[in-house]
Amino acid sequence: MAARSVILGIDLGTTSVKAALVESAPGDPSGFLVLASCARAARAEAAAQSAAAGPQGREQDVSRIIQALNECLAALPQQLLQEVCGIGVSGQMHGVMFWKTDQGCEWTEGGASPVFEPRAVSHLVTWQDGRCSSEFLASLPRPESHLSVASGFGCATIFWLSKNSPEFLKSYDAVGTIHDYVVAMLCGLPRSLMCDQNAASWGYFNTQSQSWNLEILRTSGFPIHLLPDIAEAGSLAGRTSRAWFGVPKGTRVGVALGDLQASVYSCMAQRTDAVLNISTSVQLATSMPPGFQPAQTPDPTAPVTYFPYFDRTYLAVAASLNGGNVLAAFVHMLVQWMADLGLEVEEPTVYSCMIQAAAQQRDTCLTITPTVWGERHLPDQLASVTRISSSDLSLGHVTRALCRGIVQNLHSMLPFQQLKEWGVERVIGSGSALSRNEVLKQEVQRAFPFPVSFGQDVDAAVGAALVMLRRNLNQKES
Repeated sequence: MAARSVILGIDLGTTSVKAALVESAPGDPSGFLVLASCARAARAEAAAQSAAAGPQGREQDVSRIIQALNECLAALPQQLLQEVCGIGVSGQMHGVMFWKTDQGCEWTEGGASPVFEPRAVSHLVTWQDGRCSSEFLASLPRPESHLSVASGFGCATIFWLSKNSPEFLKSYDAVGTIHDYVVAMLCGLPRSLMCDQNAASWGYFNTQSQSWNLEILRTSGFPIHLLPDIAEAGSLAGRTSRAWFGVPKGTRVGVALGDLQASVYSCMAQRTDAVLNISTSVQLATSMPPGFQPAQTPDPTAPVTYFPYFDRTYLAVAASLNGGNVLAAFVHMLVQWMADLGLEVEEPTVYSCMIQAAAQQRDTCLTITPTVWGERHLPDQLASVTRISSSDLSLGHVTRALCRGIVQNLHSMLPFQQLKEWGVERVIGSGSALSRNEVLKQEVQRAFPFPVSFGQDVDAAVGAALVMLRRNLNQKES
């Protein structure tokens, strides 16, 4: 009997970390089986944000993210981990963290095999970071790329740090996303390595030439020596330098992928599919035909952008900053109001009650525009509530309107009729906020003019594993 090809997929999200063990379905080269999966809340919001970033800063504690990752892997079946022959990793795009290449982690004995703990690392400045004002972004050089630069994008954050905290940058010699960091630590890479998907999400990256805008950045005082080397999405980053939670030393590791692309890869069975991911934020994506090339002039006001996928193809993406985080903010507000009234209620209890109330309230005239965090193409557009009447003020009405508003906001960015014109015939829904919210599922099914099916909460982790399984398992390392 041939040895099993078990792949470990990992996704490092904003609110949770997920892991999945995947293998090919017997007798079906395109099929797969999820043997086991696990998710753990990251709870990684940094207790102390960088003072200079102000209240708009959004940072996470890398040690807590890695702790959640360790908890995920410890919960997976040990026997299956010992059979792993490849690791695929994805994670939150746009964000940036710094480390020292020779001191980025410390390996310690952790039960059956070593584990690594972060050491000389910075906080992760996430995609939600708002320290780069519209005025600051306007002062930056125009990129040689089809993608604009927004606050929370890696290169914008590094520009901000170089101008406002230059001493901070002197402490580190490597930079990447959180998932680039994990791959570098697993493989002991001498330099940071980043795929074109993540590089494009940082800004100042040309997807046609597959290169950073080095001359533009250099003449603007950007610390280009920090920029990662570029690898093609789906290629190998290296091999594990040690055994890790039972995964053998020398196991192949893929270059870290964008979580959007990994989610799409696990869900999109046909080119006529579109993938809707609602987690902390929202993305609606569909593939463009082979040979499609976006205009090489960035348009900051365009609500639809084109992100690199695989094999030099592109995804058309409406990426909203307002998704599950809006529901979380609403829950937090309710809990805070009740605390102010002298009542103690846990957030999970409030969430469950409000979804139950909305499920019983099938319709509402209340209208909520849920853009609490603005949008990249409309950074100054904040949330609003209209058509308020005394009959629509119940918890069920408000929650129903909030879920509907999240979907309608996405429709305003990418009209669903446009998907039809692009040949889309089905929508596949995925993501943690969607998987556990029946009301949001109802609103998605109500809004789209074609069939909607729903995937799993671990789609990005599964997608990262599938990329490794289908594109690298039988390839020799270069």
